[in-house]
Amino acid sequence: MQLLLDLFTDYTLRNVALGTAILGVVSGVLGCFAILRRQGLFGDALAHATLPGVCLAFIVSGARDPLVLLLGAAVTAGLGALFILAVTDGTRIKQDAALGLVLSVFFGVGTVLLTLIAGSGNASQSGIDRFIFGQAATIIRDDVVVMGVLGAVALFVVALLFKEFKLISFDPAFAASLGYPVGRLGVLLTALIVVAIVIGIQTVGVILMAAMLITPAAAARQWTDRLSAMVLVSGLFGALSGVAGALVSASGAGLPTGPIVVLVATGIFVFSLVFGTRHGFLPSRLREAKNRRAALGGGESP
Repeated sequence: MQLLLDLFTDYTLRNVALGTAILGVVSGVLGCFAILRRQGLFGDALAHATLPGVCLAFIVSGARDPLVLLLGAAVTAGLGALFILAVTDGTRIKQDAALGLVLSVFFGVGTVLLTLIAGSGNASQSGIDRFIFGQAATIIRDDVVVMGVLGAVALFVVALLFKEFKLISFDPAFAASLGYPVGRLGVLLTALIVVAIVIGIQTVGVILMAAMLITPAAAARQWTDRLSAMVLVSGLFGALSGVAGALVSASGAGLPTGPIVVLVATGIFVFSLVFGTRHGFLPSRLREAKNRRAALGGGESP
């Protein structure tokens, strides 16, 4: 009960809870499209691609301005996404190989730049390495405002182009035959995933960001076959994971917020995997047993 009261009165906890909730909603919604397009690890590669952008933005600006660092992260993540799309569309290299190249090369460059920054003697460099694992406790009100604005723009675009995104996710060939610009819509959807990643790297870090894109959406898939319902449930699961993780982290146990948020999301996924009404293990087995009994009963002689 005290934690719930602190959620409204404690400045730091309120910022962390709002920030992780925004991250959960945006990544949950966009993660649905990533999963349906079989691009679950796409977000992982792009998250790792943000690290050199953060480092370069710091080197150029010489200050640890969150907005500047996130802009740098967005630039290199966008370059990584364009590289993946160009390689898979223009060469015989498969997507998994392109993802591995972007993940390892960009993260390697980022690690080298981090080492250079650490040895530069710049007094402002403290905390740059927190983007690897995230540091939700450092979120301030201005960060929450930036996350909220970016998240609102991303969700607005999804709502505006929901039908088009749905079509290219399920049947891109049919969408192309109807005259939809499948390529440009795919690039736009990728750009929105980059926005979700940029929102989340300060909270959960580049290492764990992929989990926030995949886990809530995978959990929501166990409860419904309708994309509109899946998007809503996934966003709800993401927000619940963020707020619950922030509360657990603030309980006094000294636990890091980002990993706790991911673990809460994983718990929701495991629960959904077992009890999900559409594809959960137990309901599916119960339906199979019921259908088997009905088939056997229907085959008996009168």
